[in-house]
Amino acid sequence: MYKSLERARAMVAWSLSTLLLLSVSAAHAEKFAGIGRKATTNEIAAWDIDVRPDFQGLPRGSGSVAQGEKIWVAKCASCHGEFAESPSVFPPLVGGTTKADIERGRVAGLSAASENSKTTIMKLATVSTLFDYIRRAMPFDAPKSLKVDEVYAVTAFILNLADLVPADYVLNEKNIAEVQRRLPNRDGNTIAHGMLDLRGKLDVSGKDCMRDCPVDTNAMLLLPSTVNGLNGNLADQNRPYGSIRGIETRRNP
Repeated sequence: MYKSLERARAMVAWSLSTLLLLSVSAAHAEKFAGIGRKATTNEIAAWDIDVRPDFQGLPRGSGSVAQGEKIWVAKCASCHGEFAESPSVFPPLVGGTTKADIERGRVAGLSAASENSKTTIMKLATVSTLFDYIRRAMPFDAPKSLKVDEVYAVTAFILNLADLVPADYVLNEKNIAEVQRRLPNRDGNTIAHGMLDLRGKLDVSGKDCMRDCPVDTNAMLLLPSTVNGLNGNLADQNRPYGSIRGIETRRNP
């Protein structure tokens, strides 16, 4: 009987809460009547462009390594270097992998203490991540401006630089899964990093510098002046602790 009474009280409380929420929603709807509208099919499609690791959402298209090289030189090399080595702007995209890594599906260099720079291709576990990021975020000064075939081409060029596809390769929605099976770190997904240990508990024993931290100016990345201010001042957007500081990217008056 006690449990039945408790259940009844819970149901009453739930009913009252639901009625309250409905009345508040109705009041807000009346207050903001005529404001806003449903998104159109085209508007939703413009944002719904994510590509899953199983390649659901991957658009039809194709692009060759040669085409990707031309796009790269025109729109990517200024930040990432001619061969994705990124000498002075962003971390390098390609390098640090071996034929043994490709056969194994796990990059040995990720656990090597001697490796100072972990390239994108070393850490990448899915080709869909590379395609998706290029499509929605690149180039830096004009994100989402690349056509689908151009995204395929740039992706193919990067994969060629990483020795994953030959120079005459044409990447498309039908063969991209084949490339996935050659990705050096395809078996590298793990939760044993960051703030989680193997038991799933939070790791709060980190020793990162929190105050008056030394800054290695030789390791700082520089943005080309042509993109200064396009996304605000980076110096104002970084967290106020740790060794990494955002550089001033205000446009020159």
